Amino acid sequence: MHDLAVASPWWDPARYLDRKPFLRARGRITAAVRDWFAAAEFAEVETAILQRSPGNETHLHAPKTELLDADDERRTLYLRTSPEFACKKLLAAGEVRIFEFARVFRDRERGRLHLPEFTMLEWYRAGEPYEAVIADCVALIGLAARITGIGTFTHRGRSADPLAAPELLSVAAAFERFAGIDLLGTIAGGKGDRDALARAADGKVRVTADDTWSDIFSKVLVEHVEPRLGEGRLTVLHEYPAPEAALARTKAGDPRVAERFEVYACGVELANGFGELTDAAEQRLRFTAEMDEKQRRYGERYPLDDDFLAAVAQMPEASGVALGFDRLVMLATGASSVDQVVWTPPAGEAS
Repeated sequence: MHDLAVASPWWDPARYLDRKPFLRARGRITAAVRDWFAAAEFAEVETAILQRSPGNETHLHAPKTELLDADDERRTLYLRTSPEFACKKLLAAGEVRIFEFARVFRDRERGRLHLPEFTMLEWYRAGEPYEAVIADCVALIGLAARITGIGTFTHRGRSADPLAAPELLSVAAAFERFAGIDLLGTIAGGKGDRDALARAADGKVRVTADDTWSDIFSKVLVEHVEPRLGEGRLTVLHEYPAPEAALARTKAGDPRVAERFEVYACGVELANGFGELTDAAEQRLRFTAEMDEKQRRYGERYPLDDDFLAAVAQMPEASGVALGFDRLVMLATGASSVDQVVWTPPAGEAS
């Protein structure tokens, strides 16, 4: 006979009853979002989960699998970290406005706000500036709040009015306000000066000899900036420094910053968007540098998707954004973690 009580599984009716209201609200939000996109003349797409390359950012990690072809040849493939590559190929094919509720996957991620498998709401507007998708984000966050009737988003002691006009804050201004760092003064020619940022961050974060400019940037962002964003109202953090441009184009007239933004509520990052880079040669250079750094840090690299890079050269000017749908539902329903708003837990987990 066991002295310790064994926790019931997630599908036990009594346990499931606690989550059911959150899941019903999720369904209402999903339906409303689909209606919103339809009214704006977006096409809903469904793109492939298995990809030759899951993305080429240093700190993104993807589950790997093998596919056995009809001729018994094995191919290494990855579960996507985002539908971005496939969606941009659709833009190159001629689609103008598209969106997807995409199941995406991340290794090395689990926590109150992180799941190894989750839903990303991603959409693109061809021929429109990234201010358009910023406005979309604000509208959709407000829509979710109206659907549930919640007046205030709250998370871990912070609160924000999702219907109030958002704060528009540049990354440089945020670093100055919250960390006393002149961020743009550490960037020249679109490149970060590691030693300059290390001196500026001295005493504010722990800097090691192995830290790159991006490492120091991330430490300051996580420790001093992000916890202060989205207090009282949404914050749109924009004009990311060029070394953190990822797949965004640099801003016309100022190569130190890129057309990249993130949206925060209660210190929680909800969305990450770009004015999309359409220079395939520049994108290849960025990906190669990211994979070199991944190899140095983690001893692995992902292949480049040459088909994607060819599509980048053909795609029109566009803007796009990825929004963490589980996180949005969590805030809009008053749940305390993303686990409460997903229908089933990740495979192998009991709760």
